[in-house]
Amino acid sequence: MNLDELRSVQSKERQKDSLQNLRPSFYQEVGEYIADLEDERDRVAEQADDPFSSPEVSRLTDEIETAKDVVEAIYERRMGKLVKQASLAAAGMPANDDGLTAEEADLFDDLVDRISSNKTRVLDVLEGLETEAETSVSSGSDPAADAGGDLDPTTGGRDPTAVDPIDDSEPSVPEAAPADAPPVPPQDAPADGDSAPAADGGETAVEGSDGSSGVTPADVMGGDGPEIDDPETPSEAAPAPPDDAGGDSDGGANDTDIDRVTVKITRDIGSILGVDDREYSLSTDDIVTLPEQNATPLLEQEAAESLE
Repeated sequence: MNLDELRSVQSKERQKDSLQNLRPSFYQEVGEYIADLEDERDRVAEQADDPFSSPEVSRLTDEIETAKDVVEAIYERRMGKLVKQASLAAAGMPANDDGLTAEEADLFDDLVDRISSNKTRVLDVLEGLETEAETSVSSGSDPAADAGGDLDPTTGGRDPTAVDPIDDSEPSVPEAAPADAPPVPPQDAPADGDSAPAADGGETAVEGSDGSSGVTPADVMGGDGPEIDDPETPSEAAPAPPDDAGGDSDGGANDTDIDRVTVKITRDIGSILGVDDREYSLSTDDIVTLPEQNATPLLEQEAAESLE
């Protein structure tokens, strides 16, 4: 293992969309290679009069740091590909898991298991919620039955209990007494007008409020069935849907018309998500056609060169 081999692996990994075949012990060999460099640097530093100014110590330090950077870049590049393959495998689709290192193979199997188990867990939760909803509906109907049943079982029959509530409602009939009193209220009733209807029902009371500012509450609350003034609002709302529909159709057309620019990447950028919802993996010397909105920042930052 040496630095040239690491750079060769990095270059191939950038050029391929799939995982290149690596030895199962690849990362272990890299670790041993870096450890040997560090041991050698320590020996040279002990023999040097001034380790900080020793050219050999500096060279070994640079090689160690470069090797670590290259290996990290290789790992990150391969991880993106490995996760995609694991997702395919978890979905039951063909996946390429050949050429993985020992560490990557373990991670691949773990990812597939976790994705599959998480999917099962989510589906179970959804089924559980549906079951709870059905249970709550059935339990909600039971209390009503129980409420009526509690009174009946104690007496052994529902008729006796049913008679009592009817008797309770009959005493309320003496409201005829207010009918005897009207001789005096009649004059007040026509004067108040709205207050008398309020006793008859809430709908009439709403009409009284409409006389003052009933339109505004109806507009704010979305309009109540009893109010008659609201039909004007639906007539105005009717033309609105065509406008909205037109706006959506225009938006859909704009999504398909995207200006694109062909550029050459001058530095490693990694994966980005374009405005066209496509993922682009950008590395040095790559020539790609990107949406103009994604290409412009790269050109401004000198991370890419326009080929048009």
